[in-house]
Amino acid sequence: MARQFDVPDFYRSPVVSAVKTARRDADPRKKDLAPSVLDFGPFRVKLARHFGFCFGVENAIEIAYRALDENPNKAAAGRVFLLSEMIHNPHVNEDLVARGVRFLRTTAGDQLIPFSELGPGDLVIVPAFGAPTEVLDTLTAQDVDVQAYDTTCPFVVRVWKKGAHIGAKGYTVVVHGKRNHEETRATFSRAAADAPVVVVRDPAETETLAAVIEGHQGPEFFWRHFEGKTSDGFDPARDLVRIGVVNQTTMLATETAAIAERIRQAVLARDGDDRNVADTSDTLCYATKENQDATEALIEHGADLAVVVGGYNSSNTSHLVELCEDAGLPTYFVRDAGEIVSPRLIRHWDWRAKEARQSRDWLPLDRLQGAGPPLDIILTAGASCPDALLDGVIQTLLRWAPDARTVADALAPFEREAA
Repeated sequence: MARQFDVPDFYRSPVVSAVKTARRDADPRKKDLAPSVLDFGPFRVKLARHFGFCFGVENAIEIAYRALDENPNKAAAGRVFLLSEMIHNPHVNEDLVARGVRFLRTTAGDQLIPFSELGPGDLVIVPAFGAPTEVLDTLTAQDVDVQAYDTTCPFVVRVWKKGAHIGAKGYTVVVHGKRNHEETRATFSRAAADAPVVVVRDPAETETLAAVIEGHQGPEFFWRHFEGKTSDGFDPARDLVRIGVVNQTTMLATETAAIAERIRQAVLARDGDDRNVADTSDTLCYATKENQDATEALIEHGADLAVVVGGYNSSNTSHLVELCEDAGLPTYFVRDAGEIVSPRLIRHWDWRAKEARQSRDWLPLDRLQGAGPPLDIILTAGASCPDALLDGVIQTLLRWAPDARTVADALAPFEREAA
């Protein structure tokens, strides 16, 4: 049986969590990726088979709340700190702040509270993304304990170990990730201790790197594209001979696999074989891949539009949005039901432009109210999103559908399945 974490009840929900439980009990091996359909009559909500809190996030939440429970006096005195956002969800982070947690840095790494203000007795929680070694070393040198409440995701640690392993064998580490993301900064710092490192953001940057590996472009071209994305002393002529790819665990798994394959092909074209490429396929995060696979199955099932819930700075959530958008679905990325103002207006996040937008007449209200065929709405969420936030979206839709079936009726098939 999968481990059950001690997550506060207010993050769970009477609707979505009940569906998840029924699906888990009926399909413990997670083989069935078909969506869960909540049939309300005039509209149907199609929930992805996998979404929301993953193992790493629930582990982080359990540790963070335990830290507060075990250190009430420090929390009251404002001496409990997080290096940065524990996970990329504003509701979770705001609740921790309300309980006395203070952030030392922004997600981009900008300092909010100088490390020099910390000392022995202060409590620092390491976020799920991990932290760069130089940050941890600085705090440790000030006698701050950074080990007691380390919430780093075990799957992130696995990536670090793989990077160290191949680095010790003489491979350069290529990190598929966003250079300024907390997790990539942490992975970069560890890989750079053992090997040369370069970060690639996407397939386009990989093509640029492949041109250098294959010998079509030289050092000047390399530095024009990868300035600020390599470890100190990186030499493209020397350091692109033996290569292994690891990833920021929240990136598209299919994209990581494609990047690794493109680099393998570049080495093959240059050397005539791929002996200088390390096998790093075991670094993909299972939870990220499950959520992405489930979203693709959800899309294949068909829908009229998609609502994806999560923090706007959440990488894994933005990739679920990307999948829906690429399938041609009208897709709305919202942080909670509060962004769904009315059937005529929704506020949502444009993850490509990194800006908030508003869309009008986004919801076919006539169909929601019974005119024409049922309206099919995809509903899914990122790995850092509490189930309760999806319940809020469902309850909002129900307010505008007076003839809809009740939640109890929509849940009845799942309760029978669970029984």
